[in-house]
Amino acid sequence: MFESLSDRLTGVFDRLRGRGALVEADVRAAMREVRIALLEADVALPVVREFVDKVTEQAVGQQVLKSVTPGQQVVKIVHDALVDMLGADASDLHVDVTPPAVVMMVGLQGSGKTTTTAKIARRLTERDRKKVLMASLDVARPAAQEQLAVLGTQANVATLPIVPGQQPVEIARRALQAARLQGYDVLLLDTAGRLHVDQALMDEMKAVADVSTPNEILLVVDALTGQDAVNVARNFSEQVELSGVVLTRLDGDARGGAALSMRAVTGKPIKFAGVGEGIDALEAFHPSRVAGRILGMGDVVSLVERAQETIKVEEAEALARKMAKGQFDMNDLRSQLQQMQRMGGLTGLAGMLPGMKKVQGAMAQSGMDNKILVHMDAMIGSMTAKERIKPELLNAKRKIRVAKGSGTTVQDVNKLLKMHQEMANAMKKIRKMGGLGKLGALFGGGGMGGLGGGGMGGLGGLGGPGGAGPAGGLPGLPGGGGSGGAPFGLPPGFDKFLKK
Repeated sequence: MFESLSDRLTGVFDRLRGRGALVEADVRAAMREVRIALLEADVALPVVREFVDKVTEQAVGQQVLKSVTPGQQVVKIVHDALVDMLGADASDLHVDVTPPAVVMMVGLQGSGKTTTTAKIARRLTERDRKKVLMASLDVARPAAQEQLAVLGTQANVATLPIVPGQQPVEIARRALQAARLQGYDVLLLDTAGRLHVDQALMDEMKAVADVSTPNEILLVVDALTGQDAVNVARNFSEQVELSGVVLTRLDGDARGGAALSMRAVTGKPIKFAGVGEGIDALEAFHPSRVAGRILGMGDVVSLVERAQETIKVEEAEALARKMAKGQFDMNDLRSQLQQMQRMGGLTGLAGMLPGMKKVQGAMAQSGMDNKILVHMDAMIGSMTAKERIKPELLNAKRKIRVAKGSGTTVQDVNKLLKMHQEMANAMKKIRKMGGLGKLGALFGGGGMGGLGGGGMGGLGGLGGPGGAGPAGGLPGLPGGGGSGGAPFGLPPGFDKFLKK
């Protein structure tokens, strides 16, 4: 979402870093470009003015201009100001109260309110071990209550039974009573929306709030609506006491202005960000991490958290046992590729690693995107069960069949087989070197293939020796190595597969 803004700011700061000394004119010229970049990103004008004035005041100080690394000092000031503008600290839900804690979801129709309700319910159930009940108060939109029931089934969260003809206030009372009697920790109320802010919507929302006395009132806004999202947030905050904001479609191609303006305009923290259509595609909003992504500093902490959430322990342990024996077939490669897809694909991983902004740009120019993982998965899917276990069975005739079945070429199949062979050879080397204890030397050791050697290891294990998990790190991610591996710890030979 912040790609355009990030590119502009990165260019500005690259020029500053390249200078040995700065004068006030350099800083002010850079701040003018920052101002233009923020305005083009659709950040509210009053917010831009306050931000630029604050940064300029600190950046033209003698302490910065006489610093050994003045360019980096300016970047730090901008980073800190961005964090402050986004809300300084992450803000979670306050549901550790006398049960049931009531969370009321409000917003306009089409903002993703119902889906977000289910996402938050799933998060509370799985991460916080809360017993959650969801209730739909939307009697205006056709099948709105049925939609929440379906999402509840997907998220494995209970929903209040539908009683035809009941109005929102009556449903809220019944939901509250059911939550108390059945011992639920949290009650999520999905209220109705409108196509625009009107008095009928506000009156209904206030009536529901009076009955349920919510502990949290979360405003759900679509980040793709740009500055209109900020106006909606302002209107809602004037009518009810909001406790936070949830931004949906933060994975879209909006310019990011809504996210940057929201906190400054409403004074309320952004608590969550929707980053996809899946029921699990919800992240806690961390201002410092978002600021780091915008300025190209990466977000390794979120990357590790995402790995922990998406890794399937059984698969990882089974793979670790096979690797200990020096075994690695096409089924194992396929599970690794699927793991990468669950973590956001190539572009998602690159965007969260420090200093990878330029690599990400090179990937885009060369046509290297997440579709490559899909193509590779399709090729493996076109193989027979025996061929996946023994790839050496793939002769010329079989390769043609696999290529036709996956919509690729024989050359692509050959590249995939070569990449698999290199990974299999790496597994055998691990076994000869003494097993998984030496995994970090091949998967995440040194160079750009790793993230610092032993402590953080490489993306191939996210841990290296001494980390968590059966493979010496967080297993399930393809490894890479300092020597000959693809960027940021992709499987050995992955870069060769991508080259035409």
